[in-house]
Amino acid sequence: MPIHIPHPWIEKRKKEGPHLAKHEHIGLNGKIASIVTVGIGTMWTAYLFAGLAFIALPAAIQQGSPTVVINWLSSNFLQLVLLPIIIVGQQIQAKASDKQAEQTFKDAETILELQDEVHRLIKINNQLTEEIHAAIVKKK
Repeated sequence: MPIHIPHPWIEKRKKEGPHLAKHEHIGLNGKIASIVTVGIGTMWTAYLFAGLAFIALPAAIQQGSPTVVINWLSSNFLQLVLLPIIIVGQQIQAKASDKQAEQTFKDAETILELQDEVHRLIKINNQLTEEIHAAIVKKK
């Protein structure tokens, strides 16, 4: 029987596993940004920012100018409230992306192992075919 040597990539993939966001090297600035992102990226922060924005609303209305109210809406309310909500959404998407990457990795692992088995069987089949062919040629 021929000796089957699995492709080295299969063993390497088993050792390394899927590459996920948590595996990224981010350095000191990245760590600080991650801490701030986790702290700001909550719905409670969005509620807090909405409350802060509403504190300034009476003063904006008191000015009597539509421009001041529009400025309050865009600068105070939307920016303050949407920022943490967007971060929450991004965190959810990142978790979903990591799950998808892990599943894709597992699928690829399975395909690599199946392909390796097919490769092994083809080698055996080729050898047996050669032996059958040699036996037939000898009989003639």
